[in-house]
Amino acid sequence: MQKEANMSQFKTKVFIDGSEGTTGLRIRERLSERTDIDLLKISDESKRKDKDTRKEYINKADIVFLCLPDDAARESVSLCENDHTVIIDASTAHRTLSDWAYGFAELSSDFRKKIASSKRIAVPGCHASGFAAIVYPLVKNGVISPETNVSCFSLTGYSGGGKKMINSYENEKTESLYSPGIYALEQTHKHLKEMKAICGLEKEPIFSPIVDDYYSGMLVTVPLFASDMKKALGKNELHEMYASHYANESIVKVRPADEGIKLVYANEKTSYDNMIITVTGNDDRMCIHATFDNLGKGASGAAIQCMNIALGLDEGTGLNL
Repeated sequence: MQKEANMSQFKTKVFIDGSEGTTGLRIRERLSERTDIDLLKISDESKRKDKDTRKEYINKADIVFLCLPDDAARESVSLCENDHTVIIDASTAHRTLSDWAYGFAELSSDFRKKIASSKRIAVPGCHASGFAAIVYPLVKNGVISPETNVSCFSLTGYSGGGKKMINSYENEKTESLYSPGIYALEQTHKHLKEMKAICGLEKEPIFSPIVDDYYSGMLVTVPLFASDMKKALGKNELHEMYASHYANESIVKVRPADEGIKLVYANEKTSYDNMIITVTGNDDRMCIHATFDNLGKGASGAAIQCMNIALGLDEGTGLNL
């Protein structure tokens, strides 16, 4: 018994605020299998949303994951009164704030260093993760200019809509839910702000998110005309640019150019926490695709990767790669 107590002193104390949603449940599932983590749980269900109880748990944790609506996430941040707790927020609330690290380490060494040193880390949005993985290297490497008009469409499984949408698809299914549906038709999707800011674009992209009749998996696609490029690249050269940008990454990979695929499936990475970039098309008209799980690299997997970086661990620890 004494040995177990001593061992627990060396474990990282983790509290998940909002552990009943899809992202929180997946984080808890991943962390419950780890021997280096001490998951702090509010035993009394009636106090799970109690402010004082949450404040107590937030301040005694080493790592706090926020899986909450934006306003609730902001409140939880305000409850932290120490300078050692690392808060990793999966909401939209803090993603474009300069004093928060944006949790996509593969974009550049600066992003990774900020995650490693920050006490406040914002997990990217699911659609925004694929968009940034594609567009940030284009701007960073001078292939397109910041003022370029960019468009994007993104196909996601229905789990991205949370409990209400999951229930609609699985228990109250109407005929229309058997086909894909485009939403956010007013071009006001909540991820647009970070898509523009993180990629250094001057304008928000035209964005068409699509939900379809499968549980999870995401396929984000950005089309690109050669005539829109600042630095003219053919399809093979574009592939080489991405391969170079992500050359040393273990979680974001570029599909080999000679793989000869005929279809890119949105559920290819379901249940995994990594991402694959694919370049298709010809030298005149190209498409770049990011395939990943909206609940993995698009949410909980990215959150755990950020925690691993903050703790100085291998980034893939506890992830399904």
